[in-house]
Amino acid sequence: MSMIFGVPLAVLSGQLLIGVINGAFYALLSLGLAVIFGLLKIINFAHGAMYMLGAMVTVIMFDVMGVNYWVALFMAPLLVGAVGVLIEYFLLRRIAGQDHIYSLLLTFGIALLMQGVLTNIYGVSGMRYSMPDLFKGGINLGFMFLPYYRAWVIVIALVVCFGTWFMIEKTKLGAYLRAGTEDAQLMQGFGINVPLLVSLTYGFGVALAAFAGVLAAPIYSVTPVMGSHILITVFAVVVIGGMGSISGAIITGILMGVVEGLTKTFYPPASSAVIFLVMVVVLMFRPAGLFGKEA
Repeated sequence: MSMIFGVPLAVLSGQLLIGVINGAFYALLSLGLAVIFGLLKIINFAHGAMYMLGAMVTVIMFDVMGVNYWVALFMAPLLVGAVGVLIEYFLLRRIAGQDHIYSLLLTFGIALLMQGVLTNIYGVSGMRYSMPDLFKGGINLGFMFLPYYRAWVIVIALVVCFGTWFMIEKTKLGAYLRAGTEDAQLMQGFGINVPLLVSLTYGFGVALAAFAGVLAAPIYSVTPVMGSHILITVFAVVVIGGMGSISGAIITGILMGVVEGLTKTFYPPASSAVIFLVMVVVLMFRPAGLFGKEA
């Protein structure tokens, strides 16, 4: 059996695969956070709840309405994004321009409310979502077995991340979004509906979290508390990449997933803390993050 640093190649490959999958989820979630903070300057502590809501909506749609995976993959982020638009319009807009702590506390309260309501209805025992028939099974690569669904998660997460980066950085719509958040009065003078752009941007950011939730539903146990378990890690990833950096969120999310996977292989006790250790080291030498800009 092939060995690398005393670890069987199959074991190392399996942990790397898990790391890349986790990194794909970290990238999607941290990308949504980076979009919301980078463009709107909102610290969205409800992001984990939106991830959970995406997974919960997927399971509920399947159980109650018989909706298949492909419809849920489109509908769940759309519905959760609509919830985000309503939250921005009725709540966050009331504290626009205030200190960041107000948005943090408000979104944290929203997350607790969502989690509490759904826990009261469904409890904390995990719900399962069946794997789509198309992705059952996998392929033997010789050194490891690659499940089809895991490969799909990695590919679609990278496609969505790149598409989001391209839209924000390289298109006219992205230019409107950036300009509208930097000088709203000027953009309104050109006839741009800035408040609508802000609402749609927040809705899009939380829809990315919900999209990650739909992808997670067939892999992880779906519970009302699943978002709180991943939120702190995702915030650490965003801090490492640089608050508001779109490319930093994507690259750092995938890298931190790989680092976490390697740590589980070579020193498992440190796997739950390694991302936070990296965050401390990065903040010591680059307070703005690896890809962030100094104030």
